[in-house]
Amino acid sequence: MAETTRTILITGSTDGVGRRVAERLAAPETTILIHGRDRDRGESLVQAIIQSGGKAAFHSADLSTLSEVRDLADTILRDHSRLDVLINNAGIGVTGAYPGRCESPDGFELRFAVNYLSGFLLTRLLLPILESGPRARIVNVASVGQQAIDFSEVMLTRGYSGRRAYCQSKLAQILFTFDLAEELKGTGVTVNALHPATYMATAMVRGDGVSPTSSVDEGADAILNLAISPDLQDRSGLYFDGLRPSRAQAQAYDADARQRLRALSFQLTGLSNPVV
Repeated sequence: MAETTRTILITGSTDGVGRRVAERLAAPETTILIHGRDRDRGESLVQAIIQSGGKAAFHSADLSTLSEVRDLADTILRDHSRLDVLINNAGIGVTGAYPGRCESPDGFELRFAVNYLSGFLLTRLLLPILESGPRARIVNVASVGQQAIDFSEVMLTRGYSGRRAYCQSKLAQILFTFDLAEELKGTGVTVNALHPATYMATAMVRGDGVSPTSSVDEGADAILNLAISPDLQDRSGLYFDGLRPSRAQAQAYDADARQRLRALSFQLTGLSNPVV
């Protein structure tokens, strides 16, 4: 019997829970595509995976810049013939290195740009390769911290707080998850979102001044469940809290809100909306 192979892209995988997921996925039949901004950390992880008998490649991109998101997608499409799992994990926390309101190089509120819009654009650009394979999966790493989007003030130019920005961006991921799952019905591609674990022992959590209350492996367990568990093979449009199906903030179930976010996201990224 021919050896089963799969290719998995994990954004933000040079550190934290993304790195742990990559390490645990390492296997001879799996190619792990590592993404991050730090080439040294990325290449060291690639070498560790190869030395353990797996396969890996590093792709550098700053996801705060939409042009670099496009370059990353172009590179994946050029260098890899298949993509079985896309894990949108990259993100920035509540304060950390960006304690006040910041804008991305494209002029968008930074947490909205990095935590949500980059994943939206990368996913849309990679859909052709995801749909071309059998039963691909998209996993959006969101959070239990969620706040309804004020569509009159998405960029939070007034009354800004890092927590509000973070929670809005994470709910945006879940609205996107539900909307895309509906669009992709019948294609074999599933789309799910999750809160992996509360205050994992990561640099992002510590950078927000919070003492960790759960382990990185606990979060990795939850992400791997959506990424590779046979039990989730044909289930789509779900939100999980850890290993359990859960209920997201109410706006995620508002069809009008999902449509408004979809239209805004296509407008901001310059993509053509396939569903009008």
